[in-house]
Amino acid sequence: MSITAPSPPGPRTTKGRTAAVRDRATSLPRSWIPAAAGNACLLIGLLDIASAVFPALRHNRIRLLAGNLPGGTTTMAAAGSLMIGVLLVLLAHALRRRKQRAWQAVMVLLPAAGLLHLLRWHTPAAGAVSFALFLVILVHRREFYALPDPRTRWRALLNFLGMGGASLSLGLLITSVHPTYEAGSPSLTDRLLHTLYGLFGLEGPVRYSSVRVADLVGYSLGALGLVTALTTAYLFLRPEKPRPELSADDEARVRELLDRHGARDSLGYFALRRDKSVLFSPTGKAAIAYRVESGVMLASGDPIGDVEAWPGAIKVFMDEAQAHAWVPAVLGCSETGGEVWIREAGLDALELGDEGVVHTADFSLGGRAMRNVRQMVKRIERNGYSCKVRRVAELDDAERVRIGNAAARWRGTDIERGFSTALGRFGDSDDTGCVVVTAHKAPDPDAGEAPDADDLKAVLHFVPWGPEGLSLELMRRDRAADPGLNELLIVAILQAAPGLGVRRVSLNFAMFRSALARGERLGAGPVLRAWRGLLVRLSRWFQIESLYKFNAKFQPEWVPRYLVFPQTRDLPRIGLAAMQAEAFITLGWPKLGRKAPRRSLATVTSAEK
Repeated sequence: MSITAPSPPGPRTTKGRTAAVRDRATSLPRSWIPAAAGNACLLIGLLDIASAVFPALRHNRIRLLAGNLPGGTTTMAAAGSLMIGVLLVLLAHALRRRKQRAWQAVMVLLPAAGLLHLLRWHTPAAGAVSFALFLVILVHRREFYALPDPRTRWRALLNFLGMGGASLSLGLLITSVHPTYEAGSPSLTDRLLHTLYGLFGLEGPVRYSSVRVADLVGYSLGALGLVTALTTAYLFLRPEKPRPELSADDEARVRELLDRHGARDSLGYFALRRDKSVLFSPTGKAAIAYRVESGVMLASGDPIGDVEAWPGAIKVFMDEAQAHAWVPAVLGCSETGGEVWIREAGLDALELGDEGVVHTADFSLGGRAMRNVRQMVKRIERNGYSCKVRRVAELDDAERVRIGNAAARWRGTDIERGFSTALGRFGDSDDTGCVVVTAHKAPDPDAGEAPDADDLKAVLHFVPWGPEGLSLELMRRDRAADPGLNELLIVAILQAAPGLGVRRVSLNFAMFRSALARGERLGAGPVLRAWRGLLVRLSRWFQIESLYKFNAKFQPEWVPRYLVFPQTRDLPRIGLAAMQAEAFITLGWPKLGRKAPRRSLATVTSAEK
């Protein structure tokens, strides 16, 4: 039978394909079919695996009929059923996500599975179900329209580890459930070695009294090894689609929007991270930067540009998510942004935390509320520390390299983190409007410090928030330096802000701040106190409470930020994607054919600051 893939009509361009897929997606009348087809595919795959692993599942009369066929025929058919079953299990999730390529693969595997069932004289129902599912998803092929996800090499590593472990476990089971051994029962070590050898197509130490059983085990183990090798090689060697990257043209257009509307959102400048992609509204007056992680299309902050053009950008964003069957989500948008997302896209919102914003005209070290900060700053100054506040444009090349290398040394981890509140670079020629605050201490010979020792002890880096604002991007200090340097640097920038023309400064983002604040008040209920207690425990790893208390020292205005998402059941997946984007969960794989550029300054997320 000739099978035509459900390729969308129109020009073979990305925009043309996306538009065609979007039109198809909006007219789908049966949204339950992909989920049902994926579940049925998973069930058929598991049944194929079980029937290949456990011969006892076959009826005695059917086994008698199978004995009339040449031995190699049924043995190889069983190994083929095992391979197809594994592949169907692997494709079930992608089929549920409407992936077009998964549909194409299943269109080949299902008839093959049905034919193998007939060839093995297996239960006719299994073959009938395979052919029935084939006909159903063929008739409803328009339901499977989603374009592929961005490709990365680490998928090959994941597949090798996951499939390798599953093949080893399943192979050990196959070796163990055929007990017709020549002499006694082999040890677990022998069976494990036999399985390992068999995955590579070699003969192991276990000997079976039946040639048919020996062939069945050997072919099955070889099939598992072959599936592992082929799927890994396919994922590793297929042409790599570049990771999200902000092109020079897109970056120039985003900068133009920020020049006109950058004062609206303190997170707007972070759209210039060069590992994000960007979508523009049809008029070009608004844009949304995003990255795809684990099937989640994750944006951060509000759309950039004219508020009146936001709905157009949101529609383009949602169309792109629907075309690829990605889950749309927004991390850290404002209340206004959340309202527009909910109205235009039908999403839901959850308060994520609060951003601390200090208005520089109101800031003063005087008063009882600032007593602790005032005392800490005076003490650190008496210890010989001083600060410099400069625009990045004022730094020469040597100073930029010096600050960047120092911050990289103080990072405390080999992983560069950041997505929503980190820029990912320092000292770039296009970022001359950024502000850097450094803390210095002259070497003290009496304390055994060398006269030529580096006096740089801490650094803060701020990105522009429109013409009159700054947003904290990075906070690093020498771990051996005196405590209190961060407070000294914050005070330095707030006091120098009027001279820079800065009226407001955005500090760290405090997750779940309102829950922490309300949970410690008199009269807080048991649920709120329990939630606060859980957050305090989590602070041992994610600095939730410490960031809130650090921000609170400077008496900021608390501005709520929200997570926008489609449905509650998507929250775990979105949480995983957010942790991947912020590099709390990382999976690396070397790039082929090019060396990744080394960055002297890594970024941190708001949870690290």
